[in-house]
Amino acid sequence: MKDIYKKVEQAAEYLNKQTSIKPDIGIILGTGLGSTAEAIEIDAEVDYKDIPNFPVSTVESHSGKLLFGTLSGKKVVAMQGRFHLYEGYTPQQVTFPVRVMKSLGIKILIVSNACGGLNPQYERGDIMIITDHINFQGQNPLVGVNDDRLGPRFPDMYDIYTKELVDLAYRTAIENRIAIQKGVYISVLGPNLETGAEYRAMRVLGADVVGMSTVPEVIVARHSGLKVLGFSIITDMGLPDAMESVSLEDVIAAANKAEPKLKKMIIETLKKIEI
Repeated sequence: MKDIYKKVEQAAEYLNKQTSIKPDIGIILGTGLGSTAEAIEIDAEVDYKDIPNFPVSTVESHSGKLLFGTLSGKKVVAMQGRFHLYEGYTPQQVTFPVRVMKSLGIKILIVSNACGGLNPQYERGDIMIITDHINFQGQNPLVGVNDDRLGPRFPDMYDIYTKELVDLAYRTAIENRIAIQKGVYISVLGPNLETGAEYRAMRVLGADVVGMSTVPEVIVARHSGLKVLGFSIITDMGLPDAMESVSLEDVIAAANKAEPKLKKMIIETLKKIEI
């Protein structure tokens, strides 16, 4: 963790030279959700490959750029593409960008993802506000010697998805007549999708949706003292008694179709957030 602190500082120092924007809010755009970045008034775009110590996304639907600009009157930094454990990265590498965004000055992290629906009351194309999560990845980005400059040794997970932000987003959805769900996200390692038996087990555990990201980033956000708001787009349904074959193309197509609703959610919610 001590080595991570030095690497974070190096990345932040480089990025501060690329833009005059001092972001208050960080946004992570997941699979099929990259075009939400079009709503940002861009000040600077930086390729991941040019940032010291930054990983580079290997997933074809992730652009791999860090965007600085203004959205709904707020100064933001947005990740157009994220990193996953199934790509071969360590939990510390996957969450490195969150630490860099914290070093740049953000106070709130907004995460988004594409996921599979487990709750039979949900439908493909629904948006869910994440209220809690279950870590089923078998890994944790805080394992190892703790550096107190990054956060406490034993951060609690109380209110990890900040209730005031969850409530604000929910009210925003209602005001804008956007159908919305609230529920629990369970994160698995991937990259394969789940079996019917696994879907059934996850539902018994209390999960409403399943995905392969987000949880490590949110753990590090909590470790760093950030407030968190999370959104999931349900791109397919994992109902064990009504399973269908799903491809990456299907997932991306469903995410792209639902993205305008999520874009509006983020834009309208940001208008109401007080920094």
